[in-house]
Amino acid sequence: MHQPPSFVDRRNPDFVCRLKKSLYGLKEAPRAWYTRFANFILSRGFKSSAYDNSLFIYHCGSDMAYLLLYVDDIVLTASSTTLLRQIIDMLSREFSMTDLGDLHHFLGITATRKNNGLFLSQAQYTKDIIARASMTNCKPCVTLVDLAAKLSATDGAPFHDPTLYRSLAGALQYLTFTRPDISYAIQQICLFMHDPREPQFTFLKRIVRYLQGTIDYGLHITCSAKTSLVAYSDADWGGCPDSRRSTSGYCVFLGDNLISWSSKRQPTISRSSAEAEYRGVANVVAEATWIRNLLLELHTLLR
Repeated sequence: MHQPPSFVDRRNPDFVCRLKKSLYGLKEAPRAWYTRFANFILSRGFKSSAYDNSLFIYHCGSDMAYLLLYVDDIVLTASSTTLLRQIIDMLSREFSMTDLGDLHHFLGITATRKNNGLFLSQAQYTKDIIARASMTNCKPCVTLVDLAAKLSATDGAPFHDPTLYRSLAGALQYLTFTRPDISYAIQQICLFMHDPREPQFTFLKRIVRYLQGTIDYGLHITCSAKTSLVAYSDADWGGCPDSRRSTSGYCVFLGDNLISWSSKRQPTISRSSAEAEYRGVANVVAEATWIRNLLLELHTLLR
């Protein structure tokens, strides 16, 4: 730490201010830490990704390394064990850090190595959500939603505990990182967080019942001979009974692996199904373009 500009004590230039609040909790702390880390890693030959500020790339001849930073959690991979060890030693000399070995847990996501790749899951996080909803012993449900009915913002009486509804809806949103099968259902309940009602909470409980029977579901990342980028898109024209706005969704595959997906209500009303579909296609094209540019930056050739 250093004395701030224009507040330097000339008699005691080595003194610093004593903070009454923890530096870790200050709003400026994440930006200051990122700047500190980025300046160091860039000075060691890494380059910051133009498409993801948390990604740093090292490329020198046949040596390659990728470093992903989330606050003070780091995922690091390299083209060789020797290069990986060199980078870890370099970081350890500069920062107080611990090498936890092979990737097995990151931001609540469990990574399990299998013969054909990685299996990403949030089983423990799912159990915590079920417990938070006080439905640990609930009967599992085979399906997520009742497609015959649409949720409306005016149906039913107001839910007695809006805070609980918002807490569960927010927790379920994070679960979609490894559960693309629940993306549409979670998007539906998040539309009513401002004024949740009893039918919407019943809808949410059905999702929890579905999770009860599918706790071990997750995302498989396997080796694939194909490196093509394939995207699918669809739209539900005028599906919202209140605003008549459409819901569009997409999924993007890299080879045989699903790497990106979304379900979102469109911001404006479409006057035809063709217009709704076009908006959905525009969204997935923008996503695929971003992924393509990111992969090219990672020196991954698409075929």
